[in-house]
Amino acid sequence: MVIYNIKDKLEYLEEIVVLTKKEWENGEITKAKLKEKINKITADLARNDYCKLILLDNDKLVGFVSIFPTDGDEEKHLTPWYATMYIKKEYRRQGYSKILNEAVLKEAKRREFNKLYLKTTLNNYYEKLGAKYKKTLKNGEKLYYIET
Repeated sequence: MVIYNIKDKLEYLEEIVVLTKKEWENGEITKAKLKEKINKITADLARNDYCKLILLDNDKLVGFVSIFPTDGDEEKHLTPWYATMYIKKEYRRQGYSKILNEAVLKEAKRREFNKLYLKTTLNNYYEKLGAKYKKTLKNGEKLYYIET
């Protein structure tokens, strides 16, 4: 298992965009939308407040996690955000999210971010990774922060 910044493995970007669409937006993605998303992520990668880390097993994508400058409509003043933690179904319940969590926190610290914010509907998941509850948002998601 090896962690990479997506900047160094852009050949996985299309797969990540498709998985993200299926997981969080419940749908298929058109070729035009796929190209648009890939171009946006490629442009975002130049910024210090954006990062996408991937976990590979013998050149197979296991999962990914991101740091975003903002996340959604609520709490726009909070930055940066721990986002898009994703492990492929066949790799779940094997400790890979912990590996990605440690990597993203290490990367946040390297970038001199004191804390990352995250929101989720999951119960008792991110707490195990060190997240501290802040409040419940209007949309029902829970807002947390993790100190780096």
